[in-house]
Amino acid sequence: MNFDKIQNTVSKITSSAASLVKVALMSRGVSAKAPEKTGKSIVVMGNGPSLRQTIDNDMEWLCSHDLMAVNFAANTPDFLNLRPAYYILADGHFFSGRDTDPNVAKLWEELGKISWKMTLWVPRKFLHMAKGLTYLNSNIGLKTFNLTPVEGIKGLCHMMFDAGLGMPRPRNVMIPAIMAAIREGYKKIYLCGADHTWTRTLSVDDDNFVVSIQPHFYQDNDKEHERVRSTYKGLKLHDVLGSMTIAFRSYWQIAGYGRSRGIEIINATPGSMIDAFPRR
Repeated sequence: MNFDKIQNTVSKITSSAASLVKVALMSRGVSAKAPEKTGKSIVVMGNGPSLRQTIDNDMEWLCSHDLMAVNFAANTPDFLNLRPAYYILADGHFFSGRDTDPNVAKLWEELGKISWKMTLWVPRKFLHMAKGLTYLNSNIGLKTFNLTPVEGIKGLCHMMFDAGLGMPRPRNVMIPAIMAAIREGYKKIYLCGADHTWTRTLSVDDDNFVVSIQPHFYQDNDKEHERVRSTYKGLKLHDVLGSMTIAFRSYWQIAGYGRSRGIEIINATPGSMIDAFPRR
């Protein structure tokens, strides 16, 4: 065994040990894994700009599958037409910004109006903040997941994924969304609106501030642009690029996990930069 292999083995053991500690400290009981949905497939819809193209050109195809929406999708006119069966929120901002961000306040208001049955997935630690929505609207059911990042020895990671104790590092909402679709029992999962073309809109201005424009299939308002700018203020370029690396690496972890469990994950996003999944 050469030095690189020894170093890699030690790294995996160390990461596994760290993951076990994180799970012990951070993870809590979550919603049980659903039975396999034989013959059914789901489309996880990211909010990338290409989703506009998919909605406009392939609405019939979209609606032939179960749908999962994310983040601010409920604030768009398309939401009422798509009527997703699932919705997922992962960022803490959605649970702490209702009083300070009108976009978040509108999101919860729109979710409270839905007239069809929908399952809302939220992080276990924010369950108490989301419960009020089910009292306002009986059409909404809640399910929970742990955001605990799990890395290290593959077999051990997969066991923790199976138990819902953690997931690949959730840098982007699409990571918990795919994991939620797996826990819902789907064996075929399509990804749309998962452009992840972040590097194309990344720059550094003359004051050395990192500027990251992340366009969506809908038009962001000034308040959201301001929030994103404030989020990136003070960040260093290597930190931003490192965060992107984490996301793309997590997709490769999900791809390996999916294959080991007989799950087909297909990237149906035109121009997507995710290289971990086969493309439609």
